Amino acid sequence: MPRILIADCHCLYRTGFRKALESLIPGTEVLEVDNIGIARELLEPDGNINLFIADLDTPGASLETLREVHEAFPKTPLAAIASLATRADILCSLEAGLHGFVSKSQPDSEILGAVQDMLTGRIYVPSALARIGGIIAYASKETHRDGLRDPGKTELRIQKLTRRQREILPLLAKGLSNKEIARTLRIAEGTTKIHASSLLRVLGVRNRTEAAVVARTSYLSDQSISPAPTERVPALIDLRR
Repeated sequence: MPRILIADCHCLYRTGFRKALESLIPGTEVLEVDNIGIARELLEPDGNINLFIADLDTPGASLETLREVHEAFPKTPLAAIASLATRADILCSLEAGLHGFVSKSQPDSEILGAVQDMLTGRIYVPSALARIGGIIAYASKETHRDGLRDPGKTELRIQKLTRRQREILPLLAKGLSNKEIARTLRIAEGTTKIHASSLLRVLGVRNRTEAAVVARTSYLSDQSISPAPTERVPALIDLRR
C-alpha cells in the first residue's frame, strides 16, 4: 500500500490533493502537513514514505532545504510542487536530487499522472514547463554543466548521437529503466547499457536525470515525452468543496 506525504500550507489544495490521490489509487495512505519541520519528523531512514511531495511555498521549504531532506532520507523519493515555475526551478530541483517537479497550473490529469509515474521510481519533468523561456540557472557555480546551460553546444552534441542513441534518448526521458528500454526496442539489456553510457558521454552530462532534462528542453516533442493519459482521473477542484 503506497504511503504519500504532502507538505502544503494551502489547506484546500492539500485536502483536495489527498482525496484525489486516495480516489485514484485505492488503498493509498496520504498524510498531510503544513510545514517542512513536521514533515521531517514523519520521515524515517528506511523509506517509510513512498513519495514526499513538498510545495515550495510551504514554511521551511526551499530547494536547498529539500536537497538536505533528500540527503538525510535518500530512500524516500521527493518531489517539488509550486504555483509558478521556470525552467531554472525544474533544473535546480533535479540537480538537488528530487524525483520530479510539478506545477499547480498543470491539468489535474497531468499532476495525478506525474504522481503515478514517480511512485514507480521514474523521474518526472513537465514537458510544457521544460520549454519556458529564460536563463537556465543553477544554485551555485559548481553545479553548472556546459551541456545544460548552453543550448548551442547541446544541439551539436545531439547531432553526434547514433541512430540507436536517438531511439534510446526519448525513452530515457520518460524515465524508463534499461530493462524497459531493451524490451521496447527489442534489444539486449546489456546492449542498452552500452548505448546509454555512450549517450551520456556524447551529451556531456553526468547521469540519466541530466540526459532526460536535455531531451525535454532541447529537442523532444510534447507527444513523445508526455506521460500516458490517466483514465477517469478525479478532478482536484471538485474535491475541494
